[in-house]
Amino acid sequence: MIPLMWGLMCFIGIQASGTLGISPQFGSRQIHSISPSITRESSQVSPRVYQRFANIKSIELSSDEVPSAESFQDVQLGGYTDRGFQQRGSRTGTNNYLTQDRRTTDHGGARLNCRNRPIDLVFIIDSSRSVRPAEFEKAKEFLQDMVDSLEVGPDDTRVGLVNYASTVQIEFLLKTHFDKSALKQALARIVPLSSGTMTGMAIKTAMEKAFTVEAGARSGSTTITKVAIIVTDGRPQDKVEEVSAAARASGIEIYAVGVDRADKMSLRLMASQPLDDHVFYVETYGVIEKLTSKFRETLCGLDLCAQGHDCQHICVSTRDSYSCKCNAGYVLNPDKKTCSLSDACAQGHDCQHICTNNGDSYICTCQVGFVLNADQKTCSRADPCALGHDCQHICENNDGSYICKCRVGHILNADQKTCSRSDTCARGNDCQHICVNNDHNDSYTCKCQAGYVLNADGKTCSRSETDACAIGQDCQHICVNNGNSYICKCRVGYVLNMDQKTCSRLDACAQGHDCQHICINNGDSYTCKCREGYVLNEDQKTCSQEVSRKVTQDACMCEAQILFQKNVQSALQELTRKLDELSEKVNLIDGRQEY
Repeated sequence: MIPLMWGLMCFIGIQASGTLGISPQFGSRQIHSISPSITRESSQVSPRVYQRFANIKSIELSSDEVPSAESFQDVQLGGYTDRGFQQRGSRTGTNNYLTQDRRTTDHGGARLNCRNRPIDLVFIIDSSRSVRPAEFEKAKEFLQDMVDSLEVGPDDTRVGLVNYASTVQIEFLLKTHFDKSALKQALARIVPLSSGTMTGMAIKTAMEKAFTVEAGARSGSTTITKVAIIVTDGRPQDKVEEVSAAARASGIEIYAVGVDRADKMSLRLMASQPLDDHVFYVETYGVIEKLTSKFRETLCGLDLCAQGHDCQHICVSTRDSYSCKCNAGYVLNPDKKTCSLSDACAQGHDCQHICTNNGDSYICTCQVGFVLNADQKTCSRADPCALGHDCQHICENNDGSYICKCRVGHILNADQKTCSRSDTCARGNDCQHICVNNDHNDSYTCKCQAGYVLNADGKTCSRSETDACAIGQDCQHICVNNGNSYICKCRVGYVLNMDQKTCSRLDACAQGHDCQHICINNGDSYTCKCREGYVLNEDQKTCSQEVSRKVTQDACMCEAQILFQKNVQSALQELTRKLDELSEKVNLIDGRQEY
């Protein structure tokens, strides 16, 4: 049976190469197709034979083995040999080709390590009612395989997922899971929404909510690419062209994957340019895992550094090439390969003033007028007084320069350098009368005014024994000694006249009063009166209008009696006032005769 099978395989291989031809070139196609099995039947090969070949396990070949009929079948069944989509065996838990791709990729006999570049990746998955439960599970397995093929971590690739149908649901954000195990468990828990296909709404939600800094996107980085992979099996029920253009304009690179009934024109409207690299199509969810290796190749770069490089220090593999970097303390030369000692100061320093390169390190120096502190980093202002000055007495630092000051008992002259003895008395003294500076030293003596003598304490003064008032004076009231002379004063209620000797009775009204109308002196005090037509109120200060109505009725009536009493009262008050004035004049005459 086995020889028969091998013969049949060889026969089919010959017929296929001569009649069907090798897999066509897809370079000119804009949508890449992958079939789960051979769907086109040749006139020389029956469907039964095709079905039989479809059940044969593929065999992985090393680079030095001769291709067999099985490997030829891989070329025919893969449907996309020149883009990396080869069916290397049926899927049994893991993809055999994907496993091989994670280890190495064979290019012309050289085995190159493939390393994922850090990206912010968001899956946008169609879970409308057209996606059957078993097909949705296949889609989830594809996503889990994708996660397996990436280097996931907070500083590597971050993954988020948007689930959509007629509604949109963010299952987890870019900042939610940072390890493969947690991501795969989160993917396993996703359930389909089972309704319409609002692809445009899903793209808009991803752009506005999933690719934000708050969601975990590294928008500030120029080296982190934002990537969206859309997987759908139907035609969008909303507009996708404008929202996709807006997403691409915001910096999101969109890959569109169509399955089965997917509208290929919509895939082209959603995807980024070039469409050859961003639009993919598979006929069933059963073979969607074939895309894993393609996306693995697309989203990562070959480690070209491992193949040999001419970097002097460090080689960094990028997606399609490599670049050179230098060790710490070095900078890359213009040839982009060799390194030179870097400017240590330019790399960062903690000098307060001036950084000076010193080989592969640096030293700190200070600006003019400053000295370096003991920490060899910070600076303090230099002491200009210590550097030399021309102050006669005291030199004092003053923010980079100096000023001159004088010792106690001296003042600074106009030249701001020399000093002269100061006025000791002006600085403060405790003399009762007069302070006199002593020129020969920084001190003073006290003296007394005329008519006084200095007491034993050398500070206070006492009146001398000479009594000027006793010798003779002409004061009307009181004589007061004033040193060697005297002054006159008056008794209470009197004021000193202009001759500074005689006294006159004090005008109490002139000193201030609170009478509403008229103030009348009354000895040492005063009384208040009202103008004609008014009467004094009970407070003896204010006045009220007098009742002027004529009495027309009987004089014995009450109103007539009241009016008569007021007239008598007014006459008595006027009489009292005149008597007071007369009494005051009499007292004044008596006082003069007495003295």
